[in-house]
Amino acid sequence: MHYRVFLLLSFVLIGVQHSFSQGTVSPGDLIGAQNAITTAVPFLTISPDARHAALGDAGVATSADANASYWNAGKLVHIDKKYGGTISYTPWLGKIVNDMSISYLSGFYKITREQAISASIKYFNLGDISFRDANNNPLGDFNPREFAIDGTYSRLLSEKFSMGITGRYIYSNLTGAFAGIDAKPGRSVAADIGAYYTTPLKRHPNSTLSLGATITNIGAKLSYTDNENKNFLPTTLRLGTAYKTDLDAYNSLTFVLDFSKLMVPSPNSGRDSVGLLSGMFGSFSDAPGGAKEEFQEIMTSVGVEYWYNDIFAARLGYFNEAKNKGNRKYMTIGLGFRKNKFGVDVAYLVPVNKRESPLAETLRFTLHFLIKETTADKDETVTD
Repeated sequence: MHYRVFLLLSFVLIGVQHSFSQGTVSPGDLIGAQNAITTAVPFLTISPDARHAALGDAGVATSADANASYWNAGKLVHIDKKYGGTISYTPWLGKIVNDMSISYLSGFYKITREQAISASIKYFNLGDISFRDANNNPLGDFNPREFAIDGTYSRLLSEKFSMGITGRYIYSNLTGAFAGIDAKPGRSVAADIGAYYTTPLKRHPNSTLSLGATITNIGAKLSYTDNENKNFLPTTLRLGTAYKTDLDAYNSLTFVLDFSKLMVPSPNSGRDSVGLLSGMFGSFSDAPGGAKEEFQEIMTSVGVEYWYNDIFAARLGYFNEAKNKGNRKYMTIGLGFRKNKFGVDVAYLVPVNKRESPLAETLRFTLHFLIKETTADKDETVTD
């Protein structure tokens, strides 16, 4: 219990990005002894669904599914179903406690061939906390929680290119209203912008190349105390590609690669007090270590997905982060199954750097419910 209280308070005071990514290590690691970039509400950056979690957290250019709005609002319109949804569950710190988890519920509707919308909610349950005063007298119990509610609109601009935008409301209540704790719930709003391009390759029959780009969590700073003490949201730039090839009528492979970077001031850059736009665009040139440190802030995700007859899937992935920027390095594996209107995905994470992860040795689940189009679309087709 002491570990979780420390984790929670460190999150309240400085919005530690990697207090949730590093797992059960020393307090010095949890409060950012190295040069890891810190933000408020880091739960926004945690992969919500098992499919993309199994691909090393790569997903900006993968084929569209019901979770597309999280990964790239621009690709949602490419989904080949009329409507559907998913529910995902991710245990958190399962090796230590049994009451922390992330739940994700999403749903979409294809308005026309050229337009699609979706809504989702991401809920982070941090379990029960027992608060005590300086004299160890009990103040009461509280269940810290965070959530984000999203609405997405995606539009096809040509047969190969689409864009989308997401609006987001963020709520984070980590301490409740206990006397002696100078903290309050944090609230903010944010937006995502996504672009997606996909095309068949003429020189490689039965192959498709897709490209994606997103900027997510563009929004006002969030405060847990007062207006003078605000923390950046985890605004993230993500670029990615996916190459799919059909081996034959039943078997296909997709190779995915994502690069991502927090558009947040680097530690010790002296830019913590700057505004949103200055912080975002200045994040590419403010690292004290110069260009070398800037490149170290880029995270890499790679994965491969195998499908048999669009029914059974097997996935493998790898995530890499520089040692002095958080040092997250892990392999991911997963399986998927689709049949008629239903589907299921599972994912499993294996750390490879001898450091624990909150998701190590736990299974992550996603259930799908999808309905295909039943009548021909009568809308005019867009052209290149």
